[in-house]
Amino acid sequence: MSRRPEPVQVVKERRDAALDTLVGGLPYLAFLGIRFERRGDELTAVLPFRDENIGNPLLPALHGGVTAAFLETAAVVELAWSQLWPQMEGGAGAAAPGVRPPLPRTIDFTVDFLRSGLPRDAYARAVVVRQGRRYASVRVEGWQDNRARLFAQASGHFMMPDLSAGPGAAFADDEAMDPAPPASEPR
Repeated sequence: MSRRPEPVQVVKERRDAALDTLVGGLPYLAFLGIRFERRGDELTAVLPFRDENIGNPLLPALHGGVTAAFLETAAVVELAWSQLWPQMEGGAGAAAPGVRPPLPRTIDFTVDFLRSGLPRDAYARAVVVRQGRRYASVRVEGWQDNRARLFAQASGHFMMPDLSAGPGAAFADDEAMDPAPPASEPR
């Protein structure tokens, strides 16, 4: 017997709750004011204009570090979303509510600043170029008033978490990533 499709509103609420859980656990997003808009499986990152994000008050122009962080955040959230999507579409019980999935780790990230970011809202959309079990490559475009007129673009490579390991053990080298004890403490 075939399964009856879920009502559209139930699916929409599940997707919105999953996105809220994903981005709600990232304090840096709140610090910069970044939010995400969802249309189906596509995410658009939004960086609302704030005076604190201006790097050069004479132009004025967005700070380069804010721009880079905005684009990298869009890439990381897109990768996590792409891993979460199949679980969400599996039904209500497939994705644990309120449990943020482990996030990919940045291997490298290159930003091309094409023009000054103006004192207005900025938008970014990330596209997963290649995603394997352990590695992913992402391209990100940032624009303001006109999607065809980019102010920055980026590409990055990321180490993907092992979702089969369960919560708290997302990466095989997590123990190796722990900082060494201070020199005064014996190993």
